[in-house]
Amino acid sequence: MTQTDPQIATETRGGAGRGLLAAASGAFLAERERWFLWLPVAFGTGVALYFALLSEPPLWLGIAGLGVGLVVTFIARAHAFGRWTGFALAGIAAGFLVAQYRAAEVEAPMLFQEIGPGQVTGRVLEARPVRGGKRLLLEQVAIEGLDADATPERVRVTLRKEIDPIIPGVWVDLWAVLSPPFEPVAPGAFDFARRAYFERLGGSGYALGAARLIEPPAGATGGGLHLWLSELRYRLAERITAAQDNAAGGVAAALMVGERGRIPEESLVAMRNAGLAHLLAISGLHVGLVAGIVFVVLRALFALIEPLALRYPIKKWTALATVLAAFAYLLISGLSVPTQRAFLMTALVLLAVLLDRTSISMRLIAWAAIAVLLVSPESLLGPSFQMSFAAATALIATYEICRRPLARWQARARCGVRPMVYFSAVTLTTLVAGFATAPFAAYHFNRIADYSLVANLGAVPITAFWIMPWGIVAFLLMPFGAEALALTPMAWGIEAVLWIARTVSGWPGAVTLVPAMPIGALVLIVAGSIWLCLWRRRWRLFGVLPIVGGLAFVLFIDTPDILVDGRGKLFAVKYADGTLALSSKTRARFAGEIWLRRSGQAEPAPWPKEGTSADGRLACDRLGCIYRAGDRVTALVADPRALIDDCAIADLVVSLVPVFGACPEVPIVVDRFDVWREGAYAFWFEDDGVRVRSVREARGERPWTLDHTRK
Repeated sequence: MTQTDPQIATETRGGAGRGLLAAASGAFLAERERWFLWLPVAFGTGVALYFALLSEPPLWLGIAGLGVGLVVTFIARAHAFGRWTGFALAGIAAGFLVAQYRAAEVEAPMLFQEIGPGQVTGRVLEARPVRGGKRLLLEQVAIEGLDADATPERVRVTLRKEIDPIIPGVWVDLWAVLSPPFEPVAPGAFDFARRAYFERLGGSGYALGAARLIEPPAGATGGGLHLWLSELRYRLAERITAAQDNAAGGVAAALMVGERGRIPEESLVAMRNAGLAHLLAISGLHVGLVAGIVFVVLRALFALIEPLALRYPIKKWTALATVLAAFAYLLISGLSVPTQRAFLMTALVLLAVLLDRTSISMRLIAWAAIAVLLVSPESLLGPSFQMSFAAATALIATYEICRRPLARWQARARCGVRPMVYFSAVTLTTLVAGFATAPFAAYHFNRIADYSLVANLGAVPITAFWIMPWGIVAFLLMPFGAEALALTPMAWGIEAVLWIARTVSGWPGAVTLVPAMPIGALVLIVAGSIWLCLWRRRWRLFGVLPIVGGLAFVLFIDTPDILVDGRGKLFAVKYADGTLALSSKTRARFAGEIWLRRSGQAEPAPWPKEGTSADGRLACDRLGCIYRAGDRVTALVADPRALIDDCAIADLVVSLVPVFGACPEVPIVVDRFDVWREGAYAFWFEDDGVRVRSVREARGERPWTLDHTRK
């Protein structure tokens, strides 16, 4: 090599780098009509950053970030790349600031320890049927022995006995045991307390005996729109299920008013395992069907009246009436996040009709995402928001590519072939929506319905062309008390869908259980999917790389070797074959079920009460167990009498009873006081030692985390 060779190589690499940068810059400028679509992505990133923090940030941080973004935008206003970089920074800071404001706005007292049995009074805001009783949401609560300043705004109580009908709006007095909102049952598991915090739900529990109806206390305030809608939904659900007192009635109530508590458990399981659970959650499909049916029927009726059709803009009249009908359905169905998204998109499409403008579908999803996050930024963390927007975005991106080929095929197809066009469109829609939502189903629910395509091909057309039209007719007949005329044929279609669900869910291998996906894997998959969907040119294909990287992460999921629950009642250990065993099937059942689900198991492996497990890892007696993995020995102590012997041989002690310094030579000791303060613990055995993580460490110190040491 000559002396000039390194210089030539450096210049070559520099030229290649400049060429790559120029190509990326050119692609970016060529996609300027798509830049706006990244605003909700930036906004959502700011919201996610807020919730990812382990301590509550000062308010000035979000304000300062927004200011920096706006300054950068102003300074770089002459350059497109710099201007949009500033917009992105401002969008991230705006999402962060909105999440901060929302967390401060909803702050309300929460219980920090179990109380009761004691007297609890309040007004019933919601009354949802559950197996063997009702689950009441109470507001304007008074709790015996608790100061008003420390009393939660809302509590949820499960009621098993009911003397008088308990419906929304009545005041009740009952004897109950209340507990703080549930913390995660393992580090990284779903945070029920965070969701409760944003719902202003300060505690939950169960009633002892029946509730007693009472008169409203002096100073009680009105219930407002929420209470009125809740009472309306309850009464409508009662009428719907009275007309069809079976599983079909429960499904009809879910589809019409968003009340899923009346569906028998076996039907819910069948729908879930067949991949049809989305039909029970009112979403874009249902709102779109309601809007489409109302629009087509009204416009046809107006067109039959010749003076109206010739002299007035009946299309705009129809669009306005359809918006009102969709809004009414939104209110009646319970205002879930997918319903909000679907209504906003439908309303914007119909607004374009009123203004004689052409709607841009991907812009609709962007505006809908911004609107939902502005009102409830915490919804970003929930499966409803993620799955709803993922499916809608993926479908819009797909049909941006396939719309013209499908339209040409339909235009050229003969009458006998057109059903095949529809069948192909339904198949494509189901596949795209299934692939788009699968990562979120795996992350949140640890399950994938393997035959969902087959089930949806049969169930979606029945829902679209039979069930929902009869549901609209039932709404129209309700003022006359004749809804049974429509609910009866509606039930025929529901029974057909339930038959499909039971059949498909009964096939071998209908459900694949998967271990809990790392959050990093989900972030990579989401980032790649967004890149793939929002751009139009070839560089969108670079989004495949992070998707593949996220899927590769899944192959290396490392589940904990040992778990202990936050109430000091349950152990779990991992055997050599990767299966999880529980120390009890009856104690801390809720935690055990979630641990199994996050391990990708339906049933626990056997736990030897006295003896040794099949792989030799776990040996137990009446006082506790010894768990051996590699060269590490762990003592799982259930009785203080075991401490002396176990501490002499163990490298790690996990005790359901207080240790009180009995194991000074053991490097790591976690006892009953530790789990009381820090919540559930998880342990991983690694080459360089034992990795320990508690729920409190994973959650940090946030407004929704509880301090158990508080007096």
